[in-house]
Amino acid sequence: MNELRTLIPYLRPYRRGIVLGLALVLVANLFAIASPKLLGLAIDALGEPGVTGGVIVGYAGLIVLAAIVSGAARYGMRERLNGISRRIETDLRDRFFEHLLRLDAGFHGGTRTGDLMSRATNDTAAVRMAAGPAVMYLVNTVVVTALALALMIRISPRLTAVALLPLALLPPVALFFGGAIHRRFEKIQDHLGELSTMVQENLAGARIVRAYVQEGAQEQEFETLNAGYLDKNMDLARTSGAFHPALGLLIGLGMTAVLWLGGREVMAGHISVGDFVAFGFYLAMLGWPMIALGWVINLFQRGAASMRRINTILATEPAVRSPRSPLRLERVRGDIEFRNVWFRYPGTERDVLRDVSFRIPAGQTFALVGPTGSGKSTVVALLARLYDATAGEVLLDGVPVRELGLEQLRAAIGLVPQDAFVFSETIRDNIALGLPAGASFPASPTPDGGGPVHARSAGASADGRVHEAAVIARLDETIAAFPVGYDTRLGERGVNLSGGQRQRTTLARALARDPRVLVLDDALSAVDTHTETEILQGLRRVLAGRTSLIISHRVTAVMGADAILALDDGRIVERGTHAQLVAKRGLYATLLRRQLLEEGLEEEAIAGGVGG
Repeated sequence: MNELRTLIPYLRPYRRGIVLGLALVLVANLFAIASPKLLGLAIDALGEPGVTGGVIVGYAGLIVLAAIVSGAARYGMRERLNGISRRIETDLRDRFFEHLLRLDAGFHGGTRTGDLMSRATNDTAAVRMAAGPAVMYLVNTVVVTALALALMIRISPRLTAVALLPLALLPPVALFFGGAIHRRFEKIQDHLGELSTMVQENLAGARIVRAYVQEGAQEQEFETLNAGYLDKNMDLARTSGAFHPALGLLIGLGMTAVLWLGGREVMAGHISVGDFVAFGFYLAMLGWPMIALGWVINLFQRGAASMRRINTILATEPAVRSPRSPLRLERVRGDIEFRNVWFRYPGTERDVLRDVSFRIPAGQTFALVGPTGSGKSTVVALLARLYDATAGEVLLDGVPVRELGLEQLRAAIGLVPQDAFVFSETIRDNIALGLPAGASFPASPTPDGGGPVHARSAGASADGRVHEAAVIARLDETIAAFPVGYDTRLGERGVNLSGGQRQRTTLARALARDPRVLVLDDALSAVDTHTETEILQGLRRVLAGRTSLIISHRVTAVMGADAILALDDGRIVERGTHAQLVAKRGLYATLLRRQLLEEGLEEEAIAGGVGG
């Protein structure tokens, strides 16, 4: 239960509403507990000489009034306390999602998405039940028990002791079942995370599943997981199902004892018939709180288990974060330097980069080439500080990126990743990601502080930036072919776009920001050669005056760079211009010959197909 103490900060903003709700719990039970007493008085009045109908009607009116006030107070307590629990759930889910966005790439790479989704939905709902209904019914149980017991003892202490004797077994029974429920619920939530992950992966990779005819295999695996989830829930249902009958049995034993001993007390004249009836009602009123106590313990156990799962994530600190007192560059020029950088991914033992050093002067275009797995994309990840270097330093304008605020650093970099990702929003919203709506943008300064890098962007509105970026990325014709143009809503991960169209969308997104540093990580791999040539021609104007890093396996994309770096097995093995590297006949020349050979074979195959 200690996990639920971490909910206290979420309760504080609503403490007045909580106090009011708990006060209504007291009012509701005060008037509810009055009804049996009034009924007992009315029954005793029937045996008194000279009783009139008006007296009985008066008692009946008081009973109805007490019921109305009690009902109104119960509505108020439910509306107030349950409503506050909904707000607490919202606040907790907001904080959880905000924390997920702050966590680094290493965390998300090693954590299943389905498990995080389960914690953000099912677990927050379980915590809400513990923060609202469980607290409300716990207080209700305490108040009803205290009031009913006080009146029962007043009627007959001996009868009260006999009635409550079977209920002495409630605490050990509740503790036993509570622990069992807690353990089973934790297993259910963990299994639900696995189930959610599989569903999420199969929906995202539906094309691959169909292409490899794996529908049957995936269905069988899902059925196995789903059956396991059912078994764990049935185990919990059996445990919870045994809890309530056990409580009911103990309460029934108490009622039997009251009927036997209480009847003898009435016949002996020790208590009146009205008191005996009222006593029976009070004991019956204790029945629901005692049963509710089991339900409340169940809710608290589930809430504690879920809160622990949520706290595990909230306690995880991002490996990459802004420094407490970050340095701020007055104007980002875009000078990039890697100094003796080493890097290995968390949890691995292989150095992906080994003693990498290079400098890209502000305003120049560098290219990075190399075979698959040589570490090209890792260079990009370190520049954007998705990870921190294991050793060495990465600098921007002479300042280590670790000392800069993440917001300024990443705002200065326009990144087009190798894995083109688009959101299930409109094309306009995808391109304008990060741009303030309706805002205009000043001209982008050149490195020497002169005029704009590209004049058409000077003073352009956000919508103007979107259109201009789409034209440069050669996406405008594709957008025009859609029925509603830029307002076309994309499917999940852009399922209604081709791979090349998704890449051009992410390229337009980076260009619309007009960043000082533009990074293209194999951003045109899914684009045909003709479209790539058109895009590169449009990019020449955009790249002029800004720092650019281009990673590509196509020579046509890198041969115009100011300098080319060849990376192999985590080390820079060559550097120079296109002509210089071709003359060296090293790695770059080998990659060039391989590409020309592949293109030649493709042309021969096409020609052969046409001839046939």
